[in-house]
Amino acid sequence: MYIAGNDARLDYILTTSAQGGEIIQFYVEMACNGMFGTGSGLIGPPDPNRFFNLHELELVVPNKLAWDLLHDFQVIIGIGKDFPEDSVRGSQALYTANRIMNVFSAGDDRSIVEALKISREFLNAKNGDAQHEVYAVGHCHIDTGWLWPFEETIRKCARSWSSQINLMDRYLDYKFICSQAQQYEWVKENYLLLWERIHEKVAMGQFVPTGGTWVEMDTNIPGGESLCRQFLLGQRFFKENFGKRCKIFWLPDSFGYTAQIPQLMKLADMKYFFTQKLSWNNVNKFPLTTFWWIGLDGTKILTHMAPSETYNAQCTPEELTRSVKNHRDKVFSNSSLLVYGNGDGGGGPLASMIERLRRMKDVDGLPKIKMASDIEFYEQIEKTANELPFWKGELYFELHRGIYTTQSLCKKLNRSCEFLLRDLEMLATFAYLKYPESFQYPRETINEFWKFLCLTQFHDVMGGSAIEMVYDDCLQLYTKIDVLGKQMRNEYLAKLLNLQEEPTLDDTKALAIINTLPWERTEIVTVPLNEGLPKLTQYSAFGRSAYVLVNKVPPMGSKGYSFKEQLEYEPVKIKMDQLNHIVIENQFIQVTFDQSGHIVRLFDKQVERDLIRPGECGNEFKVYEDIPLFWDAWDVEIYHLEKARRVDQGSVQILEQGPLRVSLLIEKQISEFSRLRQIVVLTAVSRRLDFETEVDWNENRKFMKVEFAWDILTDVATYECQYGYVQRPTNYNTSWDSAKFEVMAQKFMDLSEFGYGVALLNDCKYGCSAFQNSMRLSLLRSPKAPDSNCDLGHHTFKYAIYPHPDHFLQSDVVQQGYNFNAPLLASVTSKSRIHEVDYAVPQFTVENAPNVILDTIKLAEDSNDVIIRLYEAYGGHAKARLISSRVIEKISKCNILEEVIESIPIINPTNPTNVSRTFSKNLRVLDDDIVELEQQRQINEGTIIRFKPHEIVTLKLSLI
Repeated sequence: MYIAGNDARLDYILTTSAQGGEIIQFYVEMACNGMFGTGSGLIGPPDPNRFFNLHELELVVPNKLAWDLLHDFQVIIGIGKDFPEDSVRGSQALYTANRIMNVFSAGDDRSIVEALKISREFLNAKNGDAQHEVYAVGHCHIDTGWLWPFEETIRKCARSWSSQINLMDRYLDYKFICSQAQQYEWVKENYLLLWERIHEKVAMGQFVPTGGTWVEMDTNIPGGESLCRQFLLGQRFFKENFGKRCKIFWLPDSFGYTAQIPQLMKLADMKYFFTQKLSWNNVNKFPLTTFWWIGLDGTKILTHMAPSETYNAQCTPEELTRSVKNHRDKVFSNSSLLVYGNGDGGGGPLASMIERLRRMKDVDGLPKIKMASDIEFYEQIEKTANELPFWKGELYFELHRGIYTTQSLCKKLNRSCEFLLRDLEMLATFAYLKYPESFQYPRETINEFWKFLCLTQFHDVMGGSAIEMVYDDCLQLYTKIDVLGKQMRNEYLAKLLNLQEEPTLDDTKALAIINTLPWERTEIVTVPLNEGLPKLTQYSAFGRSAYVLVNKVPPMGSKGYSFKEQLEYEPVKIKMDQLNHIVIENQFIQVTFDQSGHIVRLFDKQVERDLIRPGECGNEFKVYEDIPLFWDAWDVEIYHLEKARRVDQGSVQILEQGPLRVSLLIEKQISEFSRLRQIVVLTAVSRRLDFETEVDWNENRKFMKVEFAWDILTDVATYECQYGYVQRPTNYNTSWDSAKFEVMAQKFMDLSEFGYGVALLNDCKYGCSAFQNSMRLSLLRSPKAPDSNCDLGHHTFKYAIYPHPDHFLQSDVVQQGYNFNAPLLASVTSKSRIHEVDYAVPQFTVENAPNVILDTIKLAEDSNDVIIRLYEAYGGHAKARLISSRVIEKISKCNILEEVIESIPIINPTNPTNVSRTFSKNLRVLDDDIVELEQQRQINEGTIIRFKPHEIVTLKLSLI
């Protein structure tokens, strides 16, 4: 049971049947912190020297009549104060309250009885049938990590939920909803008796699991597969522990909602969405309350945002009248949710709240009240939902725009762990397919990794708005994933490629190049120097590595590379021009840098076009003053754009001069306290220009961005989201446009006009914007609350520009975003095994549909079938052919919970017996037995998969 000060929860009923002489034993856990941690104010950093006092502790016998009168009076005086002055009912309430005060005498039970007669006379006046109906649901929103560490959240859950079970015992009509599977798992592991009581109340319908995800996550920064795992882990937990899944995606407090949520919800067997956060918009009032949210692919989800504009309602008349006043779709729906209770450690609803709700259940002048669960509300409004208005696309939050950038290291490690887990699952699947009898797929370990990662994606954690202790915890989780995950990945590569242990590099050695992406790649690969390494074409400037050109590494496959292999290519060049500017160029582009490291010219040699207007530049660093109105780590305000300082002080020198790659070293003094060091790289075989950046950052409320001004005319910019993209305006014609002065992207943003475009790629930076012809990538902030050390120190990150002929829709920008984040892997093998390496990894490829991306390969949760997740990336229909180097016995389309939706016809192989013999047991095909990929395709003609625009397709394959 939870007891706290500040009127949050002040009492606890010891017994309702005391006879005298009973002995009651207490077990007390005390936490010396406020409801919002130990910082000053609401969001101040924790103060280790803050003290708390227990002022009063009493054992009392309550006067039930007096408590009844108090609850009556609170409702009546609330109506009197909150109703308009010209309201008849409000005037009656004030008059009634005055009569009660005239009758009441403290300590006189007879006066209390007389006062109760007056109060009940007022409260017994009923409503008409047309009155708005409020569905009141008890709730205790607990941030999984925010102004307290994860371990305190465990205790908050135990205190709050036990308090709610106590209320359920007292009020049998009381219903309490609770989300976040992670919190349930913590309680299950740490509080067995409480867990048993929760099960008891779930069976009675009073304790209602909801939400369906592992945590209430951020939906903008985590990648697509991360969002899938939030639903998969959450729904499996609720099904396994409570016998059914959740139908409502409960996300009241996250900071904006990606346009792919409706489709992901449908694929997770969910029908309804709840949020409230958009009521915090600081520019435009969101115009809808109950509506159909239409996602990127056209999926419709019934959505409600509580018009009371809170998920911590106190059950006052003002909140009820606000629920009616703010309901923007009353013509279509005459009901709304009231989500009440003290959140974030406040213990949830109080008995006094339930008492007030009971009194206001059907009172003239107030909406009717129904004590209910969230699912009851949605099932009721669904009956008449056909004519509801709709909203298409993302639900952009016009506040907390700084969270796309704050806590840079957390975001970087999240991205790297996402790609590591992608590779790990794929390689583990391939290892199982190659050695089904001896290889144990690490399902339990991988799921543990995903639980760690999903925990860190809680919205305040991933958004960068938690205290420093939370990020210390996250760093430990990321480190576990990184260290053990890479160890496992290397182990699986060695097993797949039959690599020798600790070989030395000499002229008898070769490289095994592994491509974990689903398209062919030709790239420059960095090779660490080793004893016996033959003489190579180019060495790095710092002497620690060398570069090799690898050609046509197959999709989701491997290729052997001999160090004596010579490929034809056009060398990259470097020179100085007449202005003492450095000019670098390859067969595709020519780039000119001034002496401060700005790009003053970028010329596309193939289409003969300059991309930067005279007088403008690219790779321009600016530092903005960043002092928001209140929410320091969360917010960046539009006025910050009016006060910027250009970082001009710097130098440029040549590091590497080809022939495979050239590089420049740019050094800049950002301020007296901060400096930047950047290596700019152009290779011989790519249009991409990379910026490998290090920053020592020691600023106070400053915001650094890098900017590029292009000679491109377009009204919209394209930003990658999970499994697709959104387009946002580049001009501020309306308040809805200008409110998006800072937005988010996954791996890239792009400006395109007819026939040409430029993409800006990143490896961990999500905040960005485009205004007219300029791109901005947000790099680092330095807020001081709730983490006073936020982002101070050393940072490394990369970004790149990728100029491309043709519009974005005809480009390979999506693929380049993947390439930038998932470089080719290289392992040492012997030269004699080069041909073996070429066919060592089972291949899945997608043909005839360049707009379809094969994103994930894993084994199923409950079988050894293979799960493949693909999506249509550019917004068009597609007819893709899935090719497998193994015979497909059965293929089904399923949801992200891996339940079959429909079977897919297989184009039968001409000789399945032969294919099985050739590929199922041992894929190491040697010398004369080498089967070329084209011959494989003739044996296994593949399977046709059809896609709608932006559709996510999950396949389940049974392989022979």
